[in-house]
Amino acid sequence: MLMKQKIGLIVLLAAFVILVGVAVSFAVASDNKAAQGPPPAPVEVAPVTEEMVSEQVTLIGTTEPKIKSIIAAEVEGLVKSFPVKEGSYVKKGSVLVRLRSTNLNIRLKAALAAKEEAKARYRFAKEELARSEKLKDANSIAAKRYDQTLYEFQALEQQVLRYEAEIEELKDSIRKKKVIAPFSGFIAEEHTEVGEWIKKGGKVVTLINLSLIRITVDLPERYIMEIRPDAAVEVTVCAYSMKPVSGTISAILPEGHPDSRTFPVRIDVSNRKLKLKSGMEARVVFNLGTKTKAMLVPKDAVVTANGGRLVFVVNSGTAHSVNVKIVGTYGVNVAVDGLLKPGDKVVIRGNERLRPGQAVTVVR
Repeated sequence: MLMKQKIGLIVLLAAFVILVGVAVSFAVASDNKAAQGPPPAPVEVAPVTEEMVSEQVTLIGTTEPKIKSIIAAEVEGLVKSFPVKEGSYVKKGSVLVRLRSTNLNIRLKAALAAKEEAKARYRFAKEELARSEKLKDANSIAAKRYDQTLYEFQALEQQVLRYEAEIEELKDSIRKKKVIAPFSGFIAEEHTEVGEWIKKGGKVVTLINLSLIRITVDLPERYIMEIRPDAAVEVTVCAYSMKPVSGTISAILPEGHPDSRTFPVRIDVSNRKLKLKSGMEARVVFNLGTKTKAMLVPKDAVVTANGGRLVFVVNSGTAHSVNVKIVGTYGVNVAVDGLLKPGDKVVIRGNERLRPGQAVTVVR
């Protein structure tokens, strides 16, 4: 009996030792795994470059339509219908206003009837003239009678032409009773309404075409000699998108403001999708003639964090954050101020969730 107790005690002791060993092994494995941390993050990198670039100046302007017109009536009349409203889009050739033309239509019918009557008399006079010419050749008609037939024929011929001119004039007046959109665009303002009498040249609507936007920027005189017409600029309309679009300097006005010593510069921006509206704030970046040396990194390398901007530089398999300040934009690259040097590898893909000191694997 004593022997059985000893054996049982030995078995229990052995089982305890095994359990303790397993627990220790599991704890050591867990500690090793924790010490290893997460696997390295895959990233793509690009080198920092140092280049000579144009100095830039950023100024604020306001968007407006390149094409804007106050549409007027060519003739006077009472507004019969006004099918458009403010804010609506109309195509070229659409009717903006119809004026009453009842009186003109009546006069046109009368002129058409008079023309047909004159043409009938003209045809008869033409036949009479032909007969008179035959009689004249046979010396069977008096010269006075022949002359009367000829003059009557010529008078009726002119009368037909006069009625034709009157008819064309009436048709033109009737056509002008419809005010037509000369180009496609938006109705920015209404200037009349149904039942109102419009004088000749009276305002109907203000029509704007937003397919091409114009921005006017007041450029300080110290920069005016460093830009040229047709040069490309970068335009950002923050209300629409933070992504800049390309614009073109269309005009540099020769007369400046004597008080502010600035010169108006016109910039054209394509707006085919009609997303930009008139009156929006636009930020315009001009490239000046002066060259300067700058550190360039791809736009994708810059990350916004805590109200500032930074890039991640890869060194010995580790990503280190470097605070930077953007001082210029040049195509797909930006010029930055910061503790960078040419040849540094900055992360351009996979930097959204990186943390300073995190291990990375460069995949490209």
